[in-house]
Amino acid sequence: MKTILTIFFVLTLSISSLAQEEPLKLGIAGLTHGHVGWILGREHQSDINMVGIYEENTELAKRFSEQYGFSMDIVFSSMEEMLQATKPDAVAAFGNIKDHLSVVQWCAPKGIHVMVEKPLAVSLEHALEMEKLAKENNIHLLTNYETSWYPTNEEAKNLLNKGTIGSLRKAIIRDGHKGPKKIGVSSEFFEWLTDPELNGGGAIMDFGCYGANLMTWLLKGERPKTVTAVTQQLQPQNNPEVDDDATIILKYDSSMAILEPSWNWPIGRKDMELYGETGAIYAENKTNMSIRISEGYDGFSEEKIILSDRANPFDDPFSVFASVINGELRLEPFDPYSLENNMITMEILQAALESSKTNKTFILK
Repeated sequence: MKTILTIFFVLTLSISSLAQEEPLKLGIAGLTHGHVGWILGREHQSDINMVGIYEENTELAKRFSEQYGFSMDIVFSSMEEMLQATKPDAVAAFGNIKDHLSVVQWCAPKGIHVMVEKPLAVSLEHALEMEKLAKENNIHLLTNYETSWYPTNEEAKNLLNKGTIGSLRKAIIRDGHKGPKKIGVSSEFFEWLTDPELNGGGAIMDFGCYGANLMTWLLKGERPKTVTAVTQQLQPQNNPEVDDDATIILKYDSSMAILEPSWNWPIGRKDMELYGETGAIYAENKTNMSIRISEGYDGFSEEKIILSDRANPFDDPFSVFASVINGELRLEPFDPYSLENNMITMEILQAALESSKTNKTFILK
């Protein structure tokens, strides 16, 4: 009897282990987003199996097929066909931002989880509809930001929570590069990135979302009282339909943030400065940061830190996606990937757009 029970226990463990190791079946919606290389070029891992790709542009699909080595047999010219043929557990969207809504409209009723590239949506109106569909159909709807796996941002939040620099008073978050044209993005990416209907705006949407997302995370879901934004077009020859430089000021109860998204930085950047009552934290890039503690009037002690990549699954957005779906990971409240964070982020972006168009401060209701 004891032997039979032992065999049964071992078999149960083996079956359970096999079930846990079953890879997530992932479909790809669109190939025009410049970030799509993150999934196509992802090193082999057992957590995800890319089963299908929806892309209407056959030439683009063939180009990527040759570059990354996937078969054209898994490429479909319609979303419906891809979903029916491959029956994915989840879909990652790599098309224009306006299409995010249609991806959720296709997937949510089928119980298929979705992860989109930042920002969540082209407008707050689209975001509200996406949120409704996700909640009604009980799916995970995540938004992927590069800064979500920066160890410097995670450490900055930990230090802030510990009171290392006292209460937060001001944040300055700068994101961007020289501009899509100047850095040589693909023609397919450039076409919609500089289209106000397909992208929602220019730099204010493309990079303003990073700062809004980080502030919502750092302040644990606190919404700003007011949003003030100014935009410029410094490269009209390259970006004739959209802004390419913006400054967004967020006023909170006891702090403020200045977001500086731009397609006019001479050097690409994603950095953050946090100023507290007793010191400052500088997250210079993904791995380098420093802490300054006030001494006297203008003196300070400084500690420079170089960090390693975050531990799995937080070093890879698709590992996070798979872990959340499999129930192995529960995101903390207002995590950068989370829907609740990105709904507030979309409120901020919508307010910033309205403010920049009217030259008025926008009060969030």
